[in-house]
Amino acid sequence: MDFRILVGKAHDLQFKPDEMKKVIDTERIPIKLWLDEIDDQTLYQAKNLANLPFAFKHICLMPDAHSGYGMPIGGVMATDGVIVPNAVGVDIGCGMCAVKTDLKFTPTIRKKFESILEDIKRRVPVGFSHHKKAQDESLMPQNHDIDNLPIIRKEYASALKQLGTLGGGNHFIEIQKEKDNSIWIMIHSGSRNLGKQVADHYNKLAKNLNNLWYSSIDPKVDLAFLPFKTEEARKYYNEMKYCVDFALANRKLMLTRVQEVLVDFFPKIGFGEIINIAHNYAAWENHSEKMW
Repeated sequence: MDFRILVGKAHDLQFKPDEMKKVIDTERIPIKLWLDEIDDQTLYQAKNLANLPFAFKHICLMPDAHSGYGMPIGGVMATDGVIVPNAVGVDIGCGMCAVKTDLKFTPTIRKKFESILEDIKRRVPVGFSHHKKAQDESLMPQNHDIDNLPIIRKEYASALKQLGTLGGGNHFIEIQKEKDNSIWIMIHSGSRNLGKQVADHYNKLAKNLNNLWYSSIDPKVDLAFLPFKTEEARKYYNEMKYCVDFALANRKLMLTRVQEVLVDFFPKIGFGEIINIAHNYAAWENHSEKMW
């Protein structure tokens, strides 16, 4: 985890379909790459995806692709009639939120950043730390049937203390300067332990069921699946959707805390709309005249 001041280009990395670098066509379906170089482990995992019997059309690897658990981080896969918990990942709903302020970077403002970051650290727990008290329940995801979400229901009380916390790994809170000297807030975080509990439960369940079904998928590739005709798949999908909403609620609360700190230092500061992009999720989409 990190609190950083990023002075430079705030939004350099963009996905552009017309800038695909390479296609690997040695596997069952093609692997399309939007990166110049790929390490052996990431390529191995991408080939495992491309050879899954239910993988559809092609596999995509984004510029930030690197190896993960079973599926490369920065990878995209469409599947036919199944869902793979490990392809979504353990940090369900992880993503980025960004807000533009009306502040412009100046040397005077730069001098205040160290104090600003210290105040943020006091308001936003990091790593394994949670809030000591449960947060306002109205900030939790709404319009979900908790009674039919067994893992969410079990972890709900703990999640109330995880809400508005950063976590560890590559999660960060940044104060950024764009080309025109505009100052942005960006936060990268996910669903905390709530998402991990859902991911671990259903990945283990998928492994056990794949074993019972004598699945042809090699257990060593760690890509156990749940067919959508099963109750287990539907339960996972619904719990996953809750975690995606929780991850967004988590980022929103951290943004609120950061904005409160900035208001303390700059009482007249203004904020733009929230930009939110998640990258650990599964969704129904229309590909090649098929609805997923």
